[in-house]
Amino acid sequence: MNIKLKIWRQKNAASKGKFEKYALNEINPEMSFLEMLDVLNEQLISSGESPVAFDHDCREGICGTCSLFINGRAHGPDRFVTTCQLHMRRFKHGDTITIEPFRAKAFPVIKDLVVDRTSFDRIQQSGGFISVNTSGNTQDANAIPIPKEDADLSFEAAACIGCGACVAACKNASAMLFVSAKVSQYALLPQGQVESKRRVKNMVAQMDEEGFGNCTNTGACEIECPKGISLENIARMNREFLLG
Repeated sequence: MNIKLKIWRQKNAASKGKFEKYALNEINPEMSFLEMLDVLNEQLISSGESPVAFDHDCREGICGTCSLFINGRAHGPDRFVTTCQLHMRRFKHGDTITIEPFRAKAFPVIKDLVVDRTSFDRIQQSGGFISVNTSGNTQDANAIPIPKEDADLSFEAAACIGCGACVAACKNASAMLFVSAKVSQYALLPQGQVESKRRVKNMVAQMDEEGFGNCTNTGACEIECPKGISLENIARMNREFLLG
């Protein structure tokens, strides 16, 4: 298949970016989207041009590094997949594909399609931990009775990979889905109760400090989340915050 690409190019954070157009021929429909970008970069390098910078790591849908905004959607047209799991068979011969970095004040562009998402790390560091007694009498986690429903909900919240698709999809660039998932995975378990009150306060305060927008419940974050994190987590976080 032959395709055309319209890709955001930006030399560095201080430079003004713009879209550049490229053409690729004989792309195998079974290629992943990132493999297609690899082909493009090989072509650019061969012609003496600078390759397109984009993030990637595991390429197995686990790390969430491959954050791209493709044809107006975070991670592209498929649901419940990251960009590395998106395949070229989802596009047609002759298509023009627009590729951008995630757009958010709190995710400044570093270069081309690479953004700085360390704001998520700082939010996690502000409260995403539990206190554990290490004096030798720590209770085995498996010995603590936890209702299966709570355990399942906590596990589902913990599935968040912090890719930032929720922020990119939100018209307000809100990080509420990410933060609520990180709050919920602890709030639902007895191990997370020691810090429960200050955890949610600290994480929300850090979220605001980073410059993320507010949630207006449009639901785009849940739709575009590759792990299907539920909006119910936001309701739980709000409850934790108000009762804290």
